[in-house]
Amino acid sequence: MANHVFNTVRTQDNTAAMPDAIPLHDTETHADTDMQAHRHDRLEGRTIAILATNGVEEVELTEPVAALRNAGAQTVLVSPTHGYIQAMEGDIHPTHRYQVDLLVSQAHARNFDGLVLPGGTTSPDHLRMDDDAVRFVREFVQADKPIAAICHGPWTLINANGVRGHRITSWPSLRADLTNAGAHWVDEEVVTDGMLVTSRNPHDLKAFCPAIVALFATVHHHAPQ
Repeated sequence: MANHVFNTVRTQDNTAAMPDAIPLHDTETHADTDMQAHRHDRLEGRTIAILATNGVEEVELTEPVAALRNAGAQTVLVSPTHGYIQAMEGDIHPTHRYQVDLLVSQAHARNFDGLVLPGGTTSPDHLRMDDDAVRFVREFVQADKPIAAICHGPWTLINANGVRGHRITSWPSLRADLTNAGAHWVDEEVVTDGMLVTSRNPHDLKAFCPAIVALFATVHHHAPQ
């Protein structure tokens, strides 16, 4: 599998997007700044799927991707949406658009070593209503492959039958949903339980990003390239 690169287009509120696309690795993120002097290859050879669609919370997309790339992984943006997805800040402010690498209808867990489910309210809500997205996540659950979810990301895991019996955290409004689905919900910045790591919100990214690298580093059998 090729080394996929996110391309972005900046938007300003409701105006049309700028035509020039730039690779995500050419833009600076907090993860890049914090870890620039500590690059390593813990995830060399791993290919990680990032499942998102329009409305994804931008930093919950870009900072985990930066951490994974910094650790040597390849990342692939998987989505039900053709072309580009629109990222947001705080659900209401449009930021950048990101180029989709692979349609979820064509994606299978067997081709990946792990999965990241970013948050934002809108993206996970759409994903949990998309049959292909739920099927894709369920494949990771059934194969016991590592999954990382932050903020509202666990919504899709509920529909994929991936939370029962797990100790898990999330954005607080998901507490009842997760509890009703059989999870043990806790209010902590990052929780690792088996092949699942979760966090609550963008403020937890400094704990979430190292935790997802550590989880994905436990995968010893690499996905087919």
